[in-house]
Amino acid sequence: MSPKTTPSLLISNLLFLSLIHPLIAVPHILPVNATCHNTCGTIPIKFPFGSGFGCGHPDFTRYIKCTSSGTLQFSTRTGIYTISNIDYTSATVILTDPFMSTCSSMQNSGSFSLDRTSPFNVAAENIFVLLGCSTTSPVFDPNEDLCDTGSGLHVCRGLYSCKGVTGIGLEPNAPISTCCVYDPPIALGGSGYGLDLPKLQCSSYTSIHGFGGDEGDPMKWEFGISLLYNDSYYSESCKNCESSGGLCGFAASDESFACICRNGMNTTTNCLGRGYAWSGTREPKIQTMMIVGGNIKGNALLLIIARMDAASPLKWNLISLFLI
Repeated sequence: MSPKTTPSLLISNLLFLSLIHPLIAVPHILPVNATCHNTCGTIPIKFPFGSGFGCGHPDFTRYIKCTSSGTLQFSTRTGIYTISNIDYTSATVILTDPFMSTCSSMQNSGSFSLDRTSPFNVAAENIFVLLGCSTTSPVFDPNEDLCDTGSGLHVCRGLYSCKGVTGIGLEPNAPISTCCVYDPPIALGGSGYGLDLPKLQCSSYTSIHGFGGDEGDPMKWEFGISLLYNDSYYSESCKNCESSGGLCGFAASDESFACICRNGMNTTTNCLGRGYAWSGTREPKIQTMMIVGGNIKGNALLLIIARMDAASPLKWNLISLFLI
């Protein structure tokens, strides 16, 4: 070192060199307002689903939310439904409507619909049944052919044999003339089509996604709405993120991809350290960062330790600066 070199000049030189000659490349840090989890209650959460805003894919976050009580919810313009199961192998989601009728309990129901732009569609094996319909209901228009009058009659007889029909003002084994296994010519999914019960003049509906191995016993039937979701969102970026222990998410500002790391760091790539030494856990919003840099032609190194401002994720407060 030259005897004429002042400490302030050395620090300035080293700080400049640490920026233009970093020892390790620094990943782009994203301000993501998200605390992501890989489970919601007992349900595993995998991409493209997420536990909250900023988690998973933005097209799914509009519809999916994990509540503070650990309930995974699905929202549409007609209501909020509970997700009881996600089968990632078959890309299937099962919804439970609290106002939907079952064999054990029937009641007046609300409507159900899917948004036109939703990445979800009603599964082909799902059976919608309209109950307690008026004899003037448009579903019985012979020119429309909206009811399945084949195997659907067996489903109606089974439901009307349930004691629960008293909840919609009927007696068990009542005539099935007010029941319709709804088979509209337009799919419920991509077109945005749905069940509008007031328009259809029906008091209730149910949905069956399986018969539990016994079509003759409606008490064993599997009630719920089975949806297929678009599983083509998975990308190489998400794969790399998950391989490094992160969860795939997105930036709140522009919905660009973000890798949500368990120690609170969010990057555009993965959770592998690149010139940063981080402290803290997933929950705290205050993180510590260490950058090491130096003059590659000399022996001096500069160690900068800074802490993230809790009120502003883009602002860092200098804690210590060391010459090594």
